[in-house]
Amino acid sequence: MDSSNSTGILHDFPPFFRVYRNGKVERITADAETVRPSNDPHTGVQSKDTVVSQENSLSVRLFIPKIKDPSQKLPLLIYIHGGAFCIESPFSSMYHNYLTNLAHQANVIAVSVQYRRAPEHPLPIAYDDSWAAIQWVASHVNGIGVESWLNKHADFERTFLAGDSAGANIAHNMTVRAGVNGLFGVKTVGMVLAHPFFGGKEPDFFSPVIEYIFPDVKIYDDPRINPAGAGGVELASLGCSRVLIFVAGNDGLRERGYSYYDALKKSGWSGVVEIVETEGEDHVFHLFNPDCDKAVFMMKQVVSFINPVP
Repeated sequence: MDSSNSTGILHDFPPFFRVYRNGKVERITADAETVRPSNDPHTGVQSKDTVVSQENSLSVRLFIPKIKDPSQKLPLLIYIHGGAFCIESPFSSMYHNYLTNLAHQANVIAVSVQYRRAPEHPLPIAYDDSWAAIQWVASHVNGIGVESWLNKHADFERTFLAGDSAGANIAHNMTVRAGVNGLFGVKTVGMVLAHPFFGGKEPDFFSPVIEYIFPDVKIYDDPRINPAGAGGVELASLGCSRVLIFVAGNDGLRERGYSYYDALKKSGWSGVVEIVETEGEDHVFHLFNPDCDKAVFMMKQVVSFINPVP
């Protein structure tokens, strides 16, 4: 990966980013266009941004569907975006549109979490930023937080964590933290992992990136990267009772999703886990092509998971 050519590139990790000798970071895969929060005319979903850390310049984007009753309480979804820990944000058009649609169809309040990205901010910073955001959300349990939507309408007894790709990895780790450390007044009912990134015992195409952005960690044995390793010991601490995992048939991470599923079932965790494979599709296809039949079906499964029929 080191280069001494005249371009001045020190590290090159296509298709994600390259690092120059002067410290400049260039993202090879550009973020999707960012969009401002809005009142969506088609769904009635409102969104807004709220600062959760002045020190680290971090915000969350909140989404709320049409409220018919001022006293109405809705399930709470905390969503963590993907992007290889180094690209994308809650403010990109792709994630904004996805969360708008999900808030509408599932009738949930959604909180889309921003975290500082690698390589400028190596792991485990993304984990710590995400946990800080979740704690900020939890500060509204008694109805005295800074954000009125959460104070008035969030049902903290029906909290879900979700994410895609690297965001699914973070969501898993946050649910483990919730199980170990607890979140006062918050009941994490379920977790949704869409095409999760997890490592394995053997190197893969993403291993050089992880080794660079997560220095001084034995990534093949670290449970944050490879939770199915070491017998899946930490999986038994998962702080929810239901898990829904999506994998895609043409995704290079498909087998890691199944390994996680198998390890979770064998871990001693007392919850219920389901895995759904979408044949013939690639990684996070549902974000890039949300109107295709398979993405629509996938959305319906998430909606049913959050709102199960009694």
